[in-house]
Amino acid sequence: MSWATGAAYKDGRIMPVPEATIPVTEWGYRRSDVTYDVVSVWGGAFFRLADHISRFRASMQTFRLTPRETDEDIRSILHELVRRTGLREAYVAMDCLRNRPPPGTRLHPANATCTLLAFAVPYVWLMPRETIERGVHLIISSTPRIPEICLDPRAKNFHWADMTRSLFEAEEKGADNPVLLDLDGNVTEGPGFNVFAVTNGVVATPDRGVLEGITRLSVIELCGKLDIPCEIRPVPADELRQADEIFISSTAGGVMGVTRLDRRVLGNDRPGPLTERMREAYWRFRKEGWHADPVTYDLAA
Repeated sequence: MSWATGAAYKDGRIMPVPEATIPVTEWGYRRSDVTYDVVSVWGGAFFRLADHISRFRASMQTFRLTPRETDEDIRSILHELVRRTGLREAYVAMDCLRNRPPPGTRLHPANATCTLLAFAVPYVWLMPRETIERGVHLIISSTPRIPEICLDPRAKNFHWADMTRSLFEAEEKGADNPVLLDLDGNVTEGPGFNVFAVTNGVVATPDRGVLEGITRLSVIELCGKLDIPCEIRPVPADELRQADEIFISSTAGGVMGVTRLDRRVLGNDRPGPLTERMREAYWRFRKEGWHADPVTYDLAA
């Protein structure tokens, strides 16, 4: 069996990624009744796998999704997927979706079972490497983030209508990605990343309206290790516009510098010194085994 496209898990079986399909009638597809999480493998080791699984479980509980697999089952499945592929750098996803209720039962989510899907493919970067090297160009989107009173952003979800609309706006304005504000004009997040503003040597990141990213958590911890002040609080749009430096964080790329916001060029149009210090520290600590969960490849099938 070829694992060139990656390995997937569904219904107790591991298979090549193209075989991992679901019926078009399932509510996970038709209603976006699904939650997910993504963890990375770098240098042959998962990064903060326990944290990702814990967040995944919390997201499932938020959406009342209960698969038969335990947290330890999920850990074992993800390890096996990476072992099968032999990938040393991998993007590993775990999804839990609601099925359609059985025929003859009331069409209510309480009557539906859930399915766990997972897959491992070669590492996916949020943006091209050359974009990350020169610095990301962002806009502040004219579309606000879905209010957290309607949908808790701490639970990962596929409700991306606001993000998708903002991505098209960014493309039309010649930018790489958008940042969305809440209804009060405070910074929230972008499609797949958290946002950080640096002013007078102090790092600030939004405290509400955002997914509490695992890489975001890592940045906050790194600030402590590097004696860099870090504040978790509301970040008004004007503070972001006037910041000395801006960077973003994601499982799909780590720490990435921003060099343009709307029409403003930050610094010398290259990622700033504090940003570069954070990026270097992030990858250096990972290579040294920080929060690592190594894969045992000699058990590969």
